[in-house]
Amino acid sequence: MPNIFISESAEDYLADLLSKQDENNINIKIFVTDPGMPSAETCIVYCKEGEQEKDDKLLELKKIKVYLENLSLPFLEDTKVDYNPDKFGGQLTIRAPNAKTPNLKEDSSIEDKINYYLYSEVNPSLASHGGEVHLVEVIENSKAVLKFGGGCQGCGMVDLTLRDGVEKTLKDNIPELTEIVDSTDHSQRENAYYK
Repeated sequence: MPNIFISESAEDYLADLLSKQDENNINIKIFVTDPGMPSAETCIVYCKEGEQEKDDKLLELKKIKVYLENLSLPFLEDTKVDYNPDKFGGQLTIRAPNAKTPNLKEDSSIEDKINYYLYSEVNPSLASHGGEVHLVEVIENSKAVLKFGGGCQGCGMVDLTLRDGVEKTLKDNIPELTEIVDSTDHSQRENAYYK
């Protein structure tokens, strides 16, 4: 079970929402869409008793039951759910710092491995120049097609970044990766870090 903190104010707020529903036996479910990807979102939804999946984990609080989607568990580690009341009604916040972090296992696919290293090692370095790189696809299970964006698109130093930064990091950590292909249209230079 991941370490999840739901504040007392958030529990009170969610319990109040559940009490206003037309049906009894409604709980809360927390899950992550696109876990481990830059597009990941952490969601809280209503879950009628019996609608939860067999492998969902139950977190019983004083006032509510919370089901955690089994596939999302590694990405929900250190999640904090809080509610801050204000004169406009308040705001429920969910902070899931690991939702977008790829989770590598021994049998992870080459796509998962590439995304892990792009997200955890390469993109934090490129962010200092306003740049980023994303995996487009893997060809023949050994060639990564990447696309640069932000300050890297059209940058005069992109070849050096690709060869000495991105390619070296990926090949050092993923031995089955044989080739890196840049699919970026570098003629667009308006956001380039080095022109």
